[in-house]
This record gives sequence, C-alpha cells and structure tokens, in this order.
Amino acid sequence: MLPRFSNLLRHPPFNSIMSRAITCSLPQPHSSYSVSFNNSSVFPFSNSPPRRILFALFAQQPQPFRGVRAAGGGGKREYRKFRSRAPKRKKELELSVPICIEESLPDDPEILNIAEMLRLNVPMAMKLAFDGLKGSEYKTRDTAIDDVGREWRDEDHATDVLSMSQHEPGLNLPILMLGDIVISLETAARQAEERGHTLLDEIRILMVHGLLHLLGFDHELSEEAEVEMEKEEELLLQSLGWKGKGLIKSAYDAEENASSQQNSSDDRKKEGSLRFYKPKFSYIFCDMDGTLLNSKSQISTSTAKALREASARGVKIVIATGKARPAVIDIFKKVDLAGKDGIVSEFSPGVFLQGLLVYGRQGREIYRSSLDPDVCREACLYSLESKVPLIAFCEGRCLTLFHDPLVDSLHTIYHEPKAEIIPSVEDLLASADIQKMIFLDTAQSVSDTLRPYWSDATKGRATVVQAVPDMLEIVPLGTCKGNGVKVLLDHLGVTANEIMAIGDGENDVEMLELASLGIALSNGSEKTKAVANVIGLSNDEDGAADAIYRYAF
Repeated sequence: MLPRFSNLLRHPPFNSIMSRAITCSLPQPHSSYSVSFNNSSVFPFSNSPPRRILFALFAQQPQPFRGVRAAGGGGKREYRKFRSRAPKRKKELELSVPICIEESLPDDPEILNIAEMLRLNVPMAMKLAFDGLKGSEYKTRDTAIDDVGREWRDEDHATDVLSMSQHEPGLNLPILMLGDIVISLETAARQAEERGHTLLDEIRILMVHGLLHLLGFDHELSEEAEVEMEKEEELLLQSLGWKGKGLIKSAYDAEENASSQQNSSDDRKKEGSLRFYKPKFSYIFCDMDGTLLNSKSQISTSTAKALREASARGVKIVIATGKARPAVIDIFKKVDLAGKDGIVSEFSPGVFLQGLLVYGRQGREIYRSSLDPDVCREACLYSLESKVPLIAFCEGRCLTLFHDPLVDSLHTIYHEPKAEIIPSVEDLLASADIQKMIFLDTAQSVSDTLRPYWSDATKGRATVVQAVPDMLEIVPLGTCKGNGVKVLLDHLGVTANEIMAIGDGENDVEMLELASLGIALSNGSEKTKAVANVIGLSNDEDGAADAIYRYAF
C-alpha cells in the first residue's frame, strides 16, 4: 500500500525506530481484549545480514509493499504463513507489535532502552485506542481503515513519523494488517530538545499520532478532521499518563512561535546527540594551530567531545597540519584522544609538516619531500648572521643553531619536539634530511622583513608559507597541505566529495578548496576565508566543534 502521512510529516526518515506490522485478529463487536507482545516474528526488508536483531529486522529504509515477506524469504513477496491455533476464548483480540531498529543505528543504550520500553507501550496504546473506537461516533474517521492512492511527498528534510497502511479491505484474511509506523530518531531528538521533554516522550507522541492514522484518522481532510484527531491524540496521551502535547497541537504551537524561533534556531546539533544523526561525510580533515587548538594551544573540552562523538559515529578524523606527528600525538594525549582507539596515533593516517610527510593505512609513510640543501644552507647562514632563530624539521626531530626563548616556546607552547642545538651549519645539514625550516620572530618582523626577503631569495627553488603570524616557513617548491591531502585520499580510495575540511591559515587554502565542504574559522587569514564555503566561529569559541555539530551530520 502507499504510505499515509500528514503534511507535518514529509519525507521518509533516515535513522528510525519502527513499530512494525501492527497486527491483530479481526475484531468483533463488543469483543473482549487481551494484549500480547510477539517478539519472535522477523520481518526482513532486504537480503543483507543484519548487524543485530531487536524484536524484528530492519535492514534498510522501508518501501511500501503488500503483505509480509516470510523470514529469510529473499526478494519474493508473499504472505507470511501463520499457524492456526484454537482460540482460548471467543471474540478475543490479540495484538502483535514487533519493534525494529534500523541496522545503521549504533548500539546505543538509550536507543535500546527506548525500544524495550516500546515493547510495553505500543500494545497498551493500541488496546486503549481500540477501546476508544467502541461505541464512539466519529464524523471524519475512515472506518474501513483503508488508504490507497497516496504518494510520497517531495520534501528535502526528514519526517518525524510515518504511517504506512497495510490494510486490504477486499482481502479475506483471518488477521487485520494495520500497517507500519516508522519514527525518525534524528527528527525526534531535535523536536524533543525544542519542546523540552525527553526523547522517549517525543517518540511516544509520534507513535500515538501514527497509530491514529492507521486507525483511520486523518487531520489533512478538513478542519473538522483535524480537530477530531487532535482531541483523540490528547485523550490517548492523557489516558496513558504520558507527557507532552499531541503532535498536531505541538505543531501549531511551533508555528505560533516561528518568528521568535527563526532568529534563534539553526542546524547545530546538541552535544551528545550525534548518535541520532547520519554523517554527511566519511572523513573530516582538521588543521591544528588556530583550528583544533585555541589561543592557548590547547584542545578544549568541547572540541575534544565533538571529535570523540563524530569518531564514535564512524566518521574518520584526519589531522592535516604543519606540525610533526610526535607533537600532534602529545597534544591529543592531554585530552585522552591519542592511541589505538583515539583520533591520532603512530598507526593512523595523517598529513604532517605541511604535507611533506604523509602517513597512510597503519600509519605507514606513503609520501616524503625534503627541502633543497642549498636553501637549507642559506637559511642557516642567515640565521647566524641576523640572530634570527631558525628551526629545521627532520621528520620527528627539531634542530637549531643556538638557544633562544622563541626556540623554547616552540616546544613549551606548540608542543613540537624539543630542539637539539647543533654546533655548526655543516653538522646540522649532515644530521638528517630536512623537510622544512621555520624562522621565529615578531609578527611585524615576519611580515615586513622575513617574508619579502625569503619570497625573493627562494624564488623557483622553494615556497614560503605562514600558519601563524610570528613564524615563516620555508618548504620545498610546490608544497602545500592540499597536495598531501590528495596523496592520502588517493591512497585510501576516498573522493573529495566524501570529506569536510576545517582550517584557518593560508596553508589550509588548497585543502579547503579540495573538500566538498571547506570551513574557515573566523580567526583565520583573509585568503583562507575567501575560498571557504562557510566561515565558522573562532578557535577560542570552539569553532571546530561548532562546525562538526552544525555541518557534519
């Protein structure tokens, strides 16, 4: 049968709990009722093996169909065979309500507890609803409980509840197939937050609304039908002792407050709620300095929580930074996000040193580029003559020619490896291959003196970039973080359409341009903000966390 749903309820849901096949024997006038719950029936919607079964199988978004597929019955549509049994009493109505959870939802305790509660709640609501039909005269209810010829509505957002009638008036069967109720956890979670009650309360409200649709109520028909169904919703909720208003009343209240809500509401998901939402991206590439790190070079509690939540929903967080890998691991250790089950480790993929070192699956090096030795020599000599501190990055080591407080700050503030003082230029150049060099000075000196000089001195041999105002980096010609990201994507077999990227510095420009969604934080450079799809909050306002809650799901 084609689906029945209201104008409040537009589009098939993504993440859903489903009250499947509300099934009962044909009622007789003045029947007595006994309610039972049948959790042994399995109603598969695909041939894919389920990740889990809870009350019944729900392997993918349901599509309208006639009848019930037999368990394990492949693609053939047929009625499920029921064993005939002698009724214990005459005129007894048995209610069967299997509960299903969509396979893609996580094994979240709250979701499982709600599903368990629905095992008790749905039969209670059904019994009360059937009792209410006896001796009542409704002017607008469809007494045939029939619904044919309705279409899916072309809307661009998920509905909250969907009722799909399975009733066939002309079919002579010993059961009455009322149909399916599908509830979107994503939308229900948002509505519960907006309306100030629990997720269970909201799901109960949506279930009552869907059940009344299956029993022939339809508030779309007329104002009279709307009033009748609204009254029945309120009556059923009160009789069951459940909290909240009916869905119709709640929708009208929301319309009345629409103007005030428009100014304050947005698409930001609540902290702790990402488990109810479907990820929009497979990967999120994040810069470190000025992005994940605030002005104190720390990952805030809110940012750590957002990263942890996104990762728990299967989104891969990949670090793309100018930092060395040991520095990044050290920073993530402070928020308990380093190691095998964390965000970064020696066995995770990542882009480091502005894309000069790229690690792929199992943390194995897949790309390396080193700076021209002649450029390295010239930079070292300039450092000694001008007394400007210089750091040479050699994979996981930092080398320098003399001690300076700015050199120490690179370790104490930015968490880079503690610099080793090398006595001479020749010894430093012979120590290891150098991937990049960084001059440290005031922001004004970098802008007015160092950058103009080295942009000209390295032309055609190297590239100068800035991640932060008081440092100037010299990297191999053509180097950019975006190229390192491309190398890693090719290695992983991932397309740019699957990634979201967050950054702030001019060294993030190519990465943001490459991503399907590029987000520049408001503290970022003008060049970066100019190419971004979205400008987010600053790093001191947990901009990276806000971007994840707002755009990633």
